Amino acid sequence: MSSWRNIISLAYSDYSHEWHMSACFILGLAAVLAPLMVLFGVKFGIITNMMTSLSEDPGKREIRPLGSSRYTSEWFASVRARPEVAFVVPRTRTLAATVELRSRLGPFIVPAELIPSGEGDPLLASSPQKPRGLRHIVLSDAAARKLNVAPGADIEASLARQYGGQRERVEFTLQVAGIAGPAAFARPAAFTSLELLLAAESFRDGRAVPEFGWAGGPPAGAERSYPAYRLYARSVYEVAGLAQLLSDQGQKVKTNADEIETVLSVDRNLSIVFWIIAIAGMIGFSLSLSASLWANTDRKRRELSVLRLVGFASGGIILFPAFQSLFTAVLGWLGAVLVYLVLEAVINALLDSHLEAGQSVCFLLPLHFAAALALTLVAALIAALLGGLRAARIEPSDGLRDI
Repeated sequence: MSSWRNIISLAYSDYSHEWHMSACFILGLAAVLAPLMVLFGVKFGIITNMMTSLSEDPGKREIRPLGSSRYTSEWFASVRARPEVAFVVPRTRTLAATVELRSRLGPFIVPAELIPSGEGDPLLASSPQKPRGLRHIVLSDAAARKLNVAPGADIEASLARQYGGQRERVEFTLQVAGIAGPAAFARPAAFTSLELLLAAESFRDGRAVPEFGWAGGPPAGAERSYPAYRLYARSVYEVAGLAQLLSDQGQKVKTNADEIETVLSVDRNLSIVFWIIAIAGMIGFSLSLSASLWANTDRKRRELSVLRLVGFASGGIILFPAFQSLFTAVLGWLGAVLVYLVLEAVINALLDSHLEAGQSVCFLLPLHFAAALALTLVAALIAALLGGLRAARIEPSDGLRDI
């Protein structure tokens, strides 16, 4: 340990004594590393903004069936159990999933779609309340504005059917548990529990609904199938795989996989370009630093031979240029970080008017700074290898021959 401390002390003393040469190495590394950090920061910022826009839009994660089929409760249970599925719920027939809504404060009767929902519905992520039971619903923003209601209000709903040769209409009261955000659904709609949707479909099919006291034919049995579903992947990265799984089951589905793949393709291509530039830059700097350390070792051949003469082993002599290379790596990295932070602020300030609130076109995470330091240290140690091997070959008598 004492030998190591001596080598570090001697390496630092020599490094600081020849500060002008050391400064050139530091500036050279910062000049290579800072543009790479800015390039990666811009690439990371752009891709992050694009992926954030995709991820924050639940519609991008939706998988929609084309046409109708017969989906059983067992099928829904198997799909719901898959880790890549965030939310799935059955849908009833589209023609049966409508209702007319009216409030005391609203001037109009509002036709609205009935959308099955529940816990975990991505469209209701911003709504603290979720629809539950037969009486509680969450209105879309468009429906709430037309009805002029707020959460907690009671509204009147009505359904009509043609049964037994006569046209019938029933009315019932619903409570507004919450209001979905404007981006959740553009048209007037009511997010409801599946039970309410099934009750509306049964009524229109002429069946009795005992829960509401609606007369009709025999109620539907417990076992039934559904013509469609609402299905959302857990992330945009899993949309394509989930769609392929459904396609393998013989289903035709519609997704935003092409748009997602376009963003991922841009990410991959930018990453390839970045790493080509980064590798070329770091190889160039490593070769330059290696040549400099080799020349520096030859220039200090006498001093290094004296260190061998006083008892330093070959391993300690190898560490002499290695520690000086590490000094350059750390100080050059610090200089590059300072330059990057200034350029990051300038770039984001210049493009601030083109960005949404909270977005940045150029930014890095602490992990990225740590990774840049680690790669820089590795490159510096590789560069020091050549000078270290040259120094290790110096014999104690080599320097004395020059006296």
